[in-house]
Amino acid sequence: MNMIKAMNIYKQFNHLEVLKGISLEVNKGEVIAIIGPSGSGKSTFLRCLNRLETIDQGILEIGGDTLAANGPDGQVRYAPEAEARRICRRMGMVFQQFNLFPHLTVLENLIEAPITVQGVKREDIVPQAEELLGKVGLLEKRDVYPSRLSGGQKQRVAIARALAMNPDIMLFDEPTSALDPELTGEVLKAMRKLAEEHMTMIVVTHEMAFAREVANRVIFMDNGEIVEQGTPEAVFGSPSQPRTQAFLQRVV
Repeated sequence: MNMIKAMNIYKQFNHLEVLKGISLEVNKGEVIAIIGPSGSGKSTFLRCLNRLETIDQGILEIGGDTLAANGPDGQVRYAPEAEARRICRRMGMVFQQFNLFPHLTVLENLIEAPITVQGVKREDIVPQAEELLGKVGLLEKRDVYPSRLSGGQKQRVAIARALAMNPDIMLFDEPTSALDPELTGEVLKAMRKLAEEHMTMIVVTHEMAFAREVANRVIFMDNGEIVEQGTPEAVFGSPSQPRTQAFLQRVV
């Protein structure tokens, strides 16, 4: 089953074309790693999937529902606001920066959105939130404020917070890039666990070892285009495109 279907996606900022006809289908339970140099459009594509950025042309379908599509006049039309919000709630997103609420405890950070956005009762969401904190190894930090956490702990809380909304898809935008190297491992461990549970995931990452070990498919982007894609073995072991070869020679 297609969880994400992006067809011929174009996006520009101030006449600079950032995405140049990106097409990608993601199946249920698949882990996609998107790699490539900075400025290649990776993060912009991720942000277009959940409407943090709007597309200029193309079709976006999430779980079989159309989020955006070209109209008869060639202009992109998004689903009505209530429908678009419902579709986007199927996706959780974890950013480079943790974006935790500093005035709320770890537990309160997890339960805030389910209560205010989804109308879940506190007594129903607290056990689920505690279970998620246990999953990322932070149950003992439930009553701690974010200022008392390390960067790796904050990012794991951010992952648990996204999961508290019960998404079908998780999007990760370079989730370890703001972390010291020694803290990266604990975040990647939490993400590996999600992959083992067959969560549908798209991960924009510079962590080549993670992409190689965990992803079902690796996408190499450069200059707003998908240059190459395939299994980790194919992309890392025998890339067919010169741009992919040059990039991997620099970073691996």
